[in-house]
Amino acid sequence: MRISVLSKKLWCVHKQLILVLTPLVFLPLLFTLPEKEGKCLYVVVLMAMFWCTEALPLAVTAMLPVCLFPTLGILPAKKICPQYFIETNFLFLSGLVLASSIEEWGLHRRIALKVLSIVGVKPAWLILGMMLTSSFLSMWLSNTATTAMMLPIANAILESLFGDLETLKQKCKSVEDHESAIINGQSTVKLHSLPSVPTEKQIMATEGTDTPELTDPRTAEESRAEAQYQLKVWKGFLICIPYAASIGGTATLTGTAPNLILIGQLKSYFPDCDLINFGSWFAFAFPLMLLFLFLGWLWIAFLYGGLNTRLCITKQDRRTQAEARAKALIKEDYRKLGPINFAEGAISFFFVLFAVLLFTRDPKFVTGWSVFFKKGYVSDAVTGVIIVSILFFFPSQKPSLRWWSDPQALNTPYVPLLSWKKAQESVPWNIIMLLGGGFAMAKACEESGLASWMGGHLQPLAQVPPAAAVMLITAFLACFTEFASNTATIIIFLPVIAELAINVSVNPLYFMIPATVGCSYAFMLPVSTPPNSIAFASGHLMVKDMVKTGFVMNILGILSVTLAMNTWGIAMFNLNTYPEWALPFNKSALVTNAHLSVAQSLNATL
Repeated sequence: MRISVLSKKLWCVHKQLILVLTPLVFLPLLFTLPEKEGKCLYVVVLMAMFWCTEALPLAVTAMLPVCLFPTLGILPAKKICPQYFIETNFLFLSGLVLASSIEEWGLHRRIALKVLSIVGVKPAWLILGMMLTSSFLSMWLSNTATTAMMLPIANAILESLFGDLETLKQKCKSVEDHESAIINGQSTVKLHSLPSVPTEKQIMATEGTDTPELTDPRTAEESRAEAQYQLKVWKGFLICIPYAASIGGTATLTGTAPNLILIGQLKSYFPDCDLINFGSWFAFAFPLMLLFLFLGWLWIAFLYGGLNTRLCITKQDRRTQAEARAKALIKEDYRKLGPINFAEGAISFFFVLFAVLLFTRDPKFVTGWSVFFKKGYVSDAVTGVIIVSILFFFPSQKPSLRWWSDPQALNTPYVPLLSWKKAQESVPWNIIMLLGGGFAMAKACEESGLASWMGGHLQPLAQVPPAAAVMLITAFLACFTEFASNTATIIIFLPVIAELAINVSVNPLYFMIPATVGCSYAFMLPVSTPPNSIAFASGHLMVKDMVKTGFVMNILGILSVTLAMNTWGIAMFNLNTYPEWALPFNKSALVTNAHLSVAQSLNATL
């Protein structure tokens, strides 16, 4: 009893204990390693521990380089602080601001309902529609916002198909289960729905109530089997949305933070590398996203009962009636949105313009519009800031010249497409700080020589074939990110992976790109990503459901990335040769080693 009480008390203060004990446990690093490398590794380990355990808020841990690197003599503050708002952060910020304007005018909901009305209402097609919509939205919105928006829509459609979830759960239980539950005094666990679900349910509660319930001629066992099938489909709906959101975020540079960290690290380590920009990344990652999405859909639809003969054969039964009600619900919800208004049209225009300008700035295979400006001056961040700046003054109502001459016209205040107050509330500033902390850490690893030191100790991996190394790197990071945030994971490991590539004379992009993508493939645990947590909070999914589904999803993701890197990835980025932009790094390292050798020879002579 005393042990259990003590363990509970320790758990209450476990974060404080981590904050106190971690610096003491890793103190020997300062004395057993070379001075600068040891100090830098000490800070990296502290930050990694605090990020993985969340002993401090992620953004607060990200600010530690500002105080630790200067005080330990690793880097001066004037070199650390600028890392927190470099060019990459501006590109990320512009994407977030554009996303907040899309959410402000409900354009994302219109897109979602339109896609669902096109794909149909059979469970497998609806799962595909949910996955396509979630992945497309998460290319531009945050994965978390996409999941939070799509789950209420999914719940409303599911209720029109199968009825109330609690009733469905009761039908799944046999008479013996029900009696044992009563004997043991167990009560049913209520569904903990998301805050936004009730409104969606209220919308759909009015649908389909005019049709009287038909008498069910099936036996109790048949009814229970049907209810169990419906529960499986419900799980498939809930689990496919966060998975698709995580997959979709990898398709664009602004879709998820690790992609931007890759760009920042490349500019820091290899300033001459200009192969990765918005257009080239999309050309590589979008086909990969579609491939993985298709494989993931097959697996989820197979596992949760969506793949059956009903995909091709139409039957007139109760399921058909439920599907008809769901189809009517989707159409009715879309009809309630009304015709597209001026604000939605304007946001759509700027959204398309944003994407087109980013794609065509420097697409590599043709001359981009950046040639009209001084070379190296205009980047993706410039494009993003130009577009989002327009949103703050472009009108949300159609302007009319008659308003000036009509004294009877309403003198309503001018409302732009986006206000700074809305943008300020919508932008996750903590993620921007997290990005900055990652860039600061990478800068310190580079300047202190820690990355080179760690890369040298990974030399035995040179014996592993590069294609196998790609699989191992992707698998390792996909597993590690199950327990830590994807941003923290890529911040910690990307400098080491870059040094590993240099040490084994492999194109750095060949290792860095799969590592970056693999960090977004966290499917097995509710705590792995915020989208997983939101879906799990619905109260219907269990951890074993996510582990069973996510394990195979991880394998499919690793295989998809390996295929992409060794086919169109090699052709796009010329990955089978060691690039010239990585040579200066090696040359400088060789020169330094040569100088050391000369100095040692002179000392020996003297």
